[in-house]
Parts: sequence; C-alpha cells; structure tokens
Amino acid sequence: MRFVATLFGWLITTVLLAVAVVSLWAQRTLVDEDGYAALAADAARNPALQRAMAAELRTQIIDFAAGRGYRINSDLVAPVVNRYTANPGFPGQFAQANRIAHRWMFTNEIRSDSAAENRWLVDIAPMLTDPSIRQTLGDLNLDVPDQLLVPITVPETSGLQPGRLRTVAVWGPWVSAGSAVLAAVFALLTLAAARARGKTIAALGVSALLVGAAGWAGIEVARGHIDRALDHTVGNIREIAEVMVAQAEAGLHHWLNLTLAGGGVLVLVGVAVAALGGLLRRGD
Repeated sequence: MRFVATLFGWLITTVLLAVAVVSLWAQRTLVDEDGYAALAADAARNPALQRAMAAELRTQIIDFAAGRGYRINSDLVAPVVNRYTANPGFPGQFAQANRIAHRWMFTNEIRSDSAAENRWLVDIAPMLTDPSIRQTLGDLNLDVPDQLLVPITVPETSGLQPGRLRTVAVWGPWVSAGSAVLAAVFALLTLAAARARGKTIAALGVSALLVGAAGWAGIEVARGHIDRALDHTVGNIREIAEVMVAQAEAGLHHWLNLTLAGGGVLVLVGVAVAALGGLLRRGD
C-alpha cells in the first residue's frame, strides 16, 4: 500500500512540477507586463532587432511625413534611425513601446478607432520622440503625437483578438503559485509515504530530469507552430518578432536547465542518502 501511495505521489509531483515550471516562466516573462517589457528590452540589445526596428522606423517616419505633406529622403533618415537603435537608451524605449501590445492582448485597455481595435498595436511614439529623431522631425515642423500606434497584421484565424488572454492574466498568478506550492506539498507527502527515503529523493530528482527533458522536446515541437504563426507577419515586423520569440525561448531554456540541474542534484543526494542508509543498516 505504501508503494502505491509513493508511486501515486511521485506521478502527481511530476505533473505538478511540469505545470509549475512552465507557468512560473510564462507568468514572469509573458503574462506580467513588467516581465514582458524586460523581455523586450533584452531582445532590443540584439543587433538583428536593432536593424529591423531601424528599417521600420525609417518607413514610419517617411509615411508620417508624407501624410502631412512632406517628402523625406530615405537616405537622410536611415543614419538617424540606425544611430538611435544602436544607442543605450533604445532597449528601454522599445520595452515601453511594447507595453501597449501587451495590454492589447491581456487586458484590452487600449482604445482607438474601430478599425484598429481588432489589430495588434505597438506604440512607436516614445521612440519617435527621442531627441536624436525629434530633431530631424522638428526641422520639418512635424510634431509627433503622444501616441502613434502601428498595427501588426493579425489574421482572424490566428486567434489573436483584443483581450483574448485576459483570463490568463487573471488566473496566471494563481496557477503558477498554486502549482509550485502543490508540487512541494506532494513531494513531501511522497517522501513521508516512502519506505526508502534515499531512493525516493532520487526518484524526485528523476521527475525534475523528465520535466526538463520534456520541456526541451516540447519547445522543438512547438517551434513549427510558432514559425507558422510568424508567417502571418512580414518584413521588418517578422524579423522583430523572430528575435522576441528567440529571446523568450532562451529564457524558457534557462528555466529548464535549472530544473535539470536541480534534478541532477536530487539524484546525487538520493543516491548518497540510500548508500549511507545501507551502511548504517550493515553496521547494526
């Protein structure tokens, strides 16, 4: 009976650990607005994103000026935006610009014209008001508004709709914290039910190793779906999105590596405890 209880506890612990690792990463990196902004800032230090964002800003500046009756030479704007995206202040402003996209998806607090309400929006006004760029626009008497929303093409079949993840934002903290606590509780209950504590500790380490390995495999499987989702974006936006996704994957890989490392430590501790227990029993 104790063996069945131990096995059941081990299985539940493994499942809860998998949920905890993924949900904690998602809550901290994607669901939390500050975490998402930090992800964007880290991605903005990547030269590939800087080049793509510079090209996008160049296009937006030229279109912005054209809409107000000015014609700007692309060769004039290009060095300005290239210097801007390469300066140390760009990651913070890029992060701020992405906050509006996060709110669009997780809260739907953004309000604009009816045509834009069903589109994923990024606010580039904080970037265009940077002194290095504003000086160029100021020479043409072009005042950048407080908010300048750039829509990202989102097909109706993608499922990306305003506020679609509002439920995730509400329940995400509870799921992540709850699964972590329950995983710890069931791990302790499993130890309490077991006869061989050393082997059980090692088995819990194996749980962590399984979760880490399954997570790596899951990322590889999900990559195809992510690539198909990115196919709905084009040009500069696609390149920016690819860097953001790669940054998120790197963060999840880090969490999985920590899980694997923790599992390895538990296996070693469990083997040591089991060996020590065997020596003590022989001594008796």
